[in-house]
Amino acid sequence: MPEVIFAGPAGRLEGRYQPSKEKNAPIALILHPHPQFGGTMNNKIVYDLFYMFQSRGFTTLRFNFRGIGRSQGAFDHGTGELSDAAAALDWVQSLHPDSKSCWVAGYSFGAWIGMQLLMRRPEIEGFMSISPQPNLYDFSFLAPCPSSGLIIHGDSDKVAPPSDVQGLVDKLQSQKGITITQKTLPGVNHFYSDTVDLLIEECSDYLDARLRGELSEARPKRLK
Repeated sequence: MPEVIFAGPAGRLEGRYQPSKEKNAPIALILHPHPQFGGTMNNKIVYDLFYMFQSRGFTTLRFNFRGIGRSQGAFDHGTGELSDAAAALDWVQSLHPDSKSCWVAGYSFGAWIGMQLLMRRPEIEGFMSISPQPNLYDFSFLAPCPSSGLIIHGDSDKVAPPSDVQGLVDKLQSQKGITITQKTLPGVNHFYSDTVDLLIEECSDYLDARLRGELSEARPKRLK
């Protein structure tokens, strides 16, 4: 898998990139957990999500937010990291102009960034939000959420309490025109200790269902 360096808004960004053999394959962008709490693109969940998409023929990119690894810049409390994610998607799309659709998957802090990117990029047709933290971050920008997706979390999560995640899910599930799938994993904490394989299995099942045309509604064309 090629190591790549591409231009970001605060300097160079470091990533790992696997192009599909198909020119028009969908793109998947994977976003890592909080940079100030050890989050990097080499987090096991991020790594496994990368290969999950890649094995299904997606052109796939994961990268380090600013200030992590060889990525330049400094932590910017989400604002700069959202710009990094947009630059990463721009970079992949510049190499794959025939790709018409995109997915974004984010874990923890990365889930918050991914959902913001979703609002700004009409080509994103699916998302995976792994252990989002509505107790810490404002998700009110999802008004309405433009795409169907998966929200998955553990019922023993002390970092993102299940009741807070449930409030976000209930709000999104009340919106028309999208299908929000929720998976709550019993006995699982925020870090998926000893349960990463179960998480990836659930995410894989969801992605396979979406690729069969299930768990989503026909989307009207969004204007850029």
